[in-house]
This record gives sequence, C-alpha cells and structure tokens, in this order.
Amino acid sequence: MLNKETTGLMIVDVQGKLSEQMHESSALFAQLRLLIQGANLLELPIIWMEQLPDKLGTTRPELREVLPGEALVKSTFSGMQEPTIAKAVKEQKISQWLVAGLEAHVCVYQTVGDLLAQKYGVHLVTDGVSSRTQANKELAIRKMHSMGAQLTSVEMALFELQKQAEGPVFKQLIQLIK
Repeated sequence: MLNKETTGLMIVDVQGKLSEQMHESSALFAQLRLLIQGANLLELPIIWMEQLPDKLGTTRPELREVLPGEALVKSTFSGMQEPTIAKAVKEQKISQWLVAGLEAHVCVYQTVGDLLAQKYGVHLVTDGVSSRTQANKELAIRKMHSMGAQLTSVEMALFELQKQAEGPVFKQLIQLIK
C-alpha cells in the first residue's frame, strides 16, 4: 500500500509537440495535472524530468505551473541512467515511486525497469502514461507489471495515500477530482 511517508511522484518527459501526439493526449494531460496537484496537497516529493528539452521542447505549461522546482534534464531514455536524476532519487530517501509520463514504451518503461532493479517499489499510474499508439501503451503496461510494477490510477493512488475520508486535505482532493 502507498503511504505519504515513503512515496514520491516521478513525472517523465511530458514535453513539447511530441506530447500532443500521444494517444488520447487531452485526457492524459488532465489526469497528470490532477495527479500533480494531489501530490502537492499530500506533500509528496516530486521529481520531474525532460528529455533533451532544447530539441524536444519543455514540459507542457499546464503541468509546469503546478510542478515544484525545476526539471531535471536527461539525454538517456531511463531517468535513472542520468547521474543527476539518480542522485535526486536517492536523496529523497523514498522507497516507492508513483511513475507517470511519456512515452510508456520507451522512457517510462526504461525508468521503471531501472527503479525496480534498484529495489524501489513502483506504482505505475496507468491513466497517467501514454504512447503514440494504444498498442504500445498497453504492451508497456503489461511488461512493466510483469517486471514487478504495481498498477494504479490517479484517483486510486491519491485516495490510497489520503487514507481517510475527512480532514482539510481530503476536502481539497475532492474539489480537485470533481
């Protein structure tokens, strides 16, 4: 089970014109924004990355405006192969990561594989990942699950982290989800 003390959020490469080519991109962007806003309310650490932003563009503005800090830049497909990102992950002292972003079958898949190899728990946010084709998204989800990633959704993860249907954070989460 997810809990706030041991969970962080990782957002992978939701950037530039490529992001608009994703299967059901509008729904994806809405889910990612909700996930990030919920993670902020729950005070989760958030690591977000960009693949070669000078070539592929920066993170989508509607996500960037709710993301804390700055993007960590990478040229590797797996974020964990980039030393600055691997260091940032280690410094969080978090044992499990919610992972979302693009493309499911390339950068998300390879990042998840490396997180699992390094003994982190991974909860893949299935409505927070996509690829240009639905087939590649589905294949990536199946493969990551078979590697040991747990599957979750934006709402499932946020309510699992919240634990109880009361309090000020719960009321704010409900307002986000409505």
